[in-house]
Amino acid sequence: MRRTHSQGHYRAGAVYRAVFKHDVREYAALPEFAHAPELALRLAGEVAFPDCRIESKISGEGVIKFASRLADGERIESVIIPAAGRTTLCVSSQAGCRMGCCFCATGRAGFRRNLAAGEIVWQVMAARFQLRRRIDNIVFMGMGEPLDNIDAVLTAIRVFADQRGLDIAPRHVTVSTAGHADGIRALAAANLPNLHVAVSINAADDVLRSRLMPINRQYSLAEVHKALEALPQGKKSTVLIEYVLIAGVNDSEDDAMRLVRYLHGLSVRVNVIACNPAPGSSFKGPGPEQVRRFVRWLTAEKLFVRIRQSRGQELMAACGQLGSPAKDPSIMK
Repeated sequence: MRRTHSQGHYRAGAVYRAVFKHDVREYAALPEFAHAPELALRLAGEVAFPDCRIESKISGEGVIKFASRLADGERIESVIIPAAGRTTLCVSSQAGCRMGCCFCATGRAGFRRNLAAGEIVWQVMAARFQLRRRIDNIVFMGMGEPLDNIDAVLTAIRVFADQRGLDIAPRHVTVSTAGHADGIRALAAANLPNLHVAVSINAADDVLRSRLMPINRQYSLAEVHKALEALPQGKKSTVLIEYVLIAGVNDSEDDAMRLVRYLHGLSVRVNVIACNPAPGSSFKGPGPEQVRRFVRWLTAEKLFVRIRQSRGQELMAACGQLGSPAKDPSIMK
């Protein structure tokens, strides 16, 4: 139940800053409560936090994957990825995923529920204040389809951006989607022009894409293209096309040319990612030369392309691997 203490923005702002900037949960020592200690004590008992805890973590080469147990017993995973000049947190938006992409371990595990906005924000708080990592970049590339949980995701992004707290602006946030066209339109309507959007395409013909990604049966390539055309782009935003390269499945020159034709008219950048097979998968990742060859075909057609290097494969923390145990049990901590 929400209680009102009729104290205005002065003390409410103090509590907000204390929580989100410093993870302070007792307010009596705050200067703003020097003359209201009883109110500080009442607030400490009334302000509710998500009942989440870090259950385990594994690390290797700077990458940290941590698993969180939620109040109802559900389990999610998040990944901290350091890089030159920034540290990225890959957050989950759902427990499980209903998209069912056949190369993704999370999708094969099935969908259990959406996360609340507080459970999404909690992952950032946990990384910053419990694991002591300076998080300044967020990617919604963890467990779940973010645009299948659009309201909570947008609320979390607005909390991230508040300068009184976490202070992570939309230009430092990327929302990844399997091609949820309605969700892309909802992002367009949310008026966050500097937000980055990443769309997994993975095949530029409907037959193959429907086999790889069942969402294509609901939102065809043509519908996704139309939604992307309407997506506003700010000076600091990017639309990324994610292409998971699977050996012998979508890595031919014909596949590359179909992708070129599909992207015609869109202002995008293409990330090519070698498939990271999860345990039990029949798919195989391409070799380095296969990846370079596919990229050459695209760049010859004037597309802006980069090879995205996956990190954390041994931890099962790379793209498409969340929800799988680490390959090497000795790295569990």
